[in-house]
Amino acid sequence: MNPERMPDLSRFRHSCDIQLRFSDVDVLGHVNNTVYMTFYDTGKSHYFSEILGKEIDWKHVECVIANVDCAFLAPIFFRDDIEVLTRCEHVGDKSFRLLQAIREKKSGVFKSVCETVMVAFDPETGKAMPLPEEWRKALENS
Repeated sequence: MNPERMPDLSRFRHSCDIQLRFSDVDVLGHVNNTVYMTFYDTGKSHYFSEILGKEIDWKHVECVIANVDCAFLAPIFFRDDIEVLTRCEHVGDKSFRLLQAIREKKSGVFKSVCETVMVAFDPETGKAMPLPEEWRKALENS
């Protein structure tokens, strides 16, 4: 992820507010970098539920993360009011790529930008499979 490539906010149609917890903050007074991934996962889960029009049954895995490329741009502090923005950048035969950003809502400052490649996955065979049509349509229309 090129940190100089700031996302175009007009292309995001999904956002998810994140509530910071005291346990997210490290001894330096900012959110620990490992916590950012939980913020991105929360954004993804809300995004998927919204575009598919239903709650996701997480006991039945259909897509798994194959790659994450995250740039940390500015620290998040405990009192920051942050949101995760999510959009689909590309849909392939067996995979798709999401672009996400964490930004401070009041100032608009980007705190992090992340690209995630997810792959349709068959848990019985342990292999990639064609992206289910329901997912393909939802991602292409989001």
